[in-house]
Amino acid sequence: NITKPEGFEVELLYSVPGGQQGSWVNLCNDDQGRIYASDQYGGLYRFTPPAAGEVLQPSDIKKLPLEIRAVNGMLFAFDALYVAVNDYERKIESGLYRITDSNGDDELDKIEKLRALESRGDHGVHAIVLTPDKKGLFLVCGNNVDPTEVAETSPAMGTWGDDHLLPRMPDGRGHNRDRLAPGGFIYRVDPDGRNFETFANGFRNIFDASLNRNGDLFTYDADMEYDFNTPWYRPTRVNHVLSGGEYGWRHGAGKYPEFYFDNLPATLNIGPGSPTGTVFGYGAKFPAKYQEALYVLDWSWGKIYAVHLTPEGGSYSATKEEFVTGGPLPVTDAIIHPDGAMYFAIGGRRVQSGLYRVSYRGDESSDLIDAKKAEIKKFPLHELRKSLEAFHGRVAPEAIATIWPHLGHEDRFIRSAARIALEHQPVAQWKEKALSEAKPLAQIEALLALTKREGSKENTATRDAILTALLKHDYASLAEVDRLSYARLIQIVLVRFGDPEKAVLDQISTKLDAAYPATSFEENWLLTEILAYLQAPNTAAKAMALIQAAPSQEPQMEYARSIRFLKTGWTSELRKQQLEWFLKAANYNGGASFTKFIEFIRNDSLASFTEAEKKEHAELIAKKPVRKSAIELSGEIFVGRTPTMWKLEDLSEAAQNGMKGRDYVKGKQMFAATACYACHRFGNAGGMTGPDLTGAGGRYSPHDLLDQIINPSKEINEQFAPIIVTRKNGETLSGVVVNLSGDTVTINTDLSDPNQRVNIDRKSVESIEPSKVSMMPPNLLMMLKKEEVLDLVAYILSGGDENHSAFKK
Repeated sequence: NITKPEGFEVELLYSVPGGQQGSWVNLCNDDQGRIYASDQYGGLYRFTPPAAGEVLQPSDIKKLPLEIRAVNGMLFAFDALYVAVNDYERKIESGLYRITDSNGDDELDKIEKLRALESRGDHGVHAIVLTPDKKGLFLVCGNNVDPTEVAETSPAMGTWGDDHLLPRMPDGRGHNRDRLAPGGFIYRVDPDGRNFETFANGFRNIFDASLNRNGDLFTYDADMEYDFNTPWYRPTRVNHVLSGGEYGWRHGAGKYPEFYFDNLPATLNIGPGSPTGTVFGYGAKFPAKYQEALYVLDWSWGKIYAVHLTPEGGSYSATKEEFVTGGPLPVTDAIIHPDGAMYFAIGGRRVQSGLYRVSYRGDESSDLIDAKKAEIKKFPLHELRKSLEAFHGRVAPEAIATIWPHLGHEDRFIRSAARIALEHQPVAQWKEKALSEAKPLAQIEALLALTKREGSKENTATRDAILTALLKHDYASLAEVDRLSYARLIQIVLVRFGDPEKAVLDQISTKLDAAYPATSFEENWLLTEILAYLQAPNTAAKAMALIQAAPSQEPQMEYARSIRFLKTGWTSELRKQQLEWFLKAANYNGGASFTKFIEFIRNDSLASFTEAEKKEHAELIAKKPVRKSAIELSGEIFVGRTPTMWKLEDLSEAAQNGMKGRDYVKGKQMFAATACYACHRFGNAGGMTGPDLTGAGGRYSPHDLLDQIINPSKEINEQFAPIIVTRKNGETLSGVVVNLSGDTVTINTDLSDPNQRVNIDRKSVESIEPSKVSMMPPNLLMMLKKEEVLDLVAYILSGGDENHSAFKK
C-alpha cells in the first residue's frame, strides 16, 4: 500500500527475520559504501546495497561480533563509528560509545564507552550528528535522559525553571510526572567525549537531527498524544535548533505554547505522529527540490514527509509534502547512499522490520547538485543571528555593545539570540542598562536575562527594581508582541523571585485588569493566569464571560484551568455557570488523559468553594453529566430548522461572487456550530485528527473549499487517509493507524474522539487496504442557511482574521 510521487520507485530489498535479526531502527553509511543497521534490542549488522532490481539475501547480511546492543544512533567520523546506546532493558549502560578498528583489518573491534547516560524507555539516547565545523558531534537525547555534567561554555545555560505561576497539573495517567525542566537535550560533544555542552534543550522525544547546507540543525519532535484537544497540546513539529534554544517541553499541562517569548516556536507544525529519523536529500539522484528537502519520518502514521524550507527572518518557514506513505509503514530511519538512492528501514518495538530503497526513474533531471560548487546563500538576518550566537558561552569585551541594539529587533529569532548572548556576559556590566532601557521590547528581553541570572527568593532588591521598571510602561499602549512578552515576564519574575509587597501586587493587578479581557486568546491566556494568581476581584466575572464566548473547548478549558484556585469575586450566578460548564465539558473529547484533566480542574475548583457555596450548589455539584456527541452539542443551535442537502452547484457561484461584506462573528459561530473544532486545528484551538485549517486560505479557493466540505471523499488528505482492515472472520474496521507494537496495530476509528481506539492483532488480519471513503462526515452544512455557509467559508479562508477583506462592508 505504499504511495510515492510520480517518477519514484520504492523497492522492498529485505524482510528482516525478527527471530534472528530483530527489528531495525537505525541506518548508517560507512566510508566504503556499506550500510550498517541496528536492532533496537540487539546488535549491529552490515551489508552492501544490491544492484538495481536485485534484493538482499540473508547471507548478504553480516552480524558484527561486537559486545554492543540497542544502538539508536550511528555516525562514522574521526576514523571511528560512534554509537548512541539506549538500552532500557539495561543489559549494558546507555550512553555514547566509540568503536574503532584497532589492527587495520577492516573490522571494528575496539569499543570505548565515552560517557554513560542514565536513560529509560524510548525517550532516550538517540542520534549522533557531525557539527557544522566538522570538529565535534551533536548528541540527541529525549526527555527521559538525565542531565549530565556540562561545560560552563554551554550555549544553553543551566538557568532552567518550570516558570509556571499557577500549580501545574501533572499528566492524568501519571506519565513522566517526575521529569522536570529542561527535558530533552541536544549536546555538543568533542570527539573524545570528554567535553559536553548543552547546545539546546526543552524537547520531548527527538530521535534524530540533520544539518542543512548553511550549517543549521533541524530536528523532528514528538507530540504528547494523551493531550489531544487540550490547549497545551503541541503537535509533532519540525524545529530549527538554535544555539542556546529553549523549546518549552514540560510534563502534563505545563508545555509552553509557542507564543511564550521565553521559548522558540516550531518551523513547521505537522500534527499527530511519532517522529523517528531525519535526513536531508543531499546526494540523492532526485529532482532538485527533492535533493534540497529535509525528510522526516513518522513511525506510527507510516509517512516520510519531504519538508521544503525557505529562509525567513533569522530562521525558516516550511511546507510539507507527503513523499512515501503506507498503512502501516512504521518507518524508523533513512539515509542517502553514495549510489544516489534513499534507503529506509521499518521496524521498532518488535514489529516486522524491512529495508526499502527509493530511486527516481522519472523524466525530470536528477543531476546531482555539487555541494562544493553550490553557492551557500548569505541571508542577512541569518548572518546577524550567527554573529550574536558567537557570544553564547563566551565572555567578550565587545559583546554588550554588539548585542544591545538587537534585543528589540523585530525578528523573534534575533531577539532570542541577542538575549541568550547577554545572559553569558557578566551581569554587573549590563544590569543597570537593562533597568533603564527605554524601548519596551528591548527592556523586556534584557530583564528576562536578568531574571534568569539573578532570580531567587532572597534577591528582593533586584525583583523590586525589575517590577519598578516594568510598571513604568503603559501596558495598554504597547504593541501586542510587547504585551505578550510583558505579561509573560511578570509571571517569570513572580515565580523566580517570589511576591513583592501587596502595594506592588495591587499595581500589577490594576494595570493588567484594565486591559482584560483582551482581543486575542493568547493574551487572555496570560492575563487570566496572572489575575487569578493575584486574586483580582473582577477575574471571576471576566473569565466566565470568556468561557461562555469561546467557540471551542481549548480556550474554555484554559480559562477554567486558570481560575480553578480563584476564591474572590464569585457570585452565586457565576458559581452556577462554572458548575454548568463542567457538565458541558464532560462531553468534550480528547486524548487518553483528557477526562482526567477535566477532573483535576473540577476538583481544584470545588476545593476553592466556601462551605456556604457548596451547600447552596449541592444539587448542581452532585448532578451527573448527560453524554452527547460533538455534533449533538454543536447542533443545539439549529433546533427547529429544516435541513438542506446542499450540493456544490447550489453554493459555488455564490461563493465565487459573494465573498464581500461577510459576517465575521457569524462565520466564527458557524465554525463551532458545525463541529469543525472537533477534528480540525484553527489557530491555537481545535482537534488534530484532521488537517489544520489555519492556512486554508493559501490552499483553497471558495469553490475548492466547499468541494472539500460537501464531497469529503473526492480528494482525501493523505496525512489523514483512513484504511480498511478486513479480518479473517470477515469483520471490517475503518480508521487511521496511530500506533503499533509487535503484532498489534492500533487504529483510531472516530476522528472526533482521538481516544476512540481499537487494537487489532495482525495475525487475525486478512488485508489492509486504503479506504476511498473519508472519515469526515458528509452533509456537515445541511443545517446552515446559504448566507451562513458563505460566512463560514469566509471565516476559514481568512484564517480567523476579522480585518480580512471578506469582512469589509
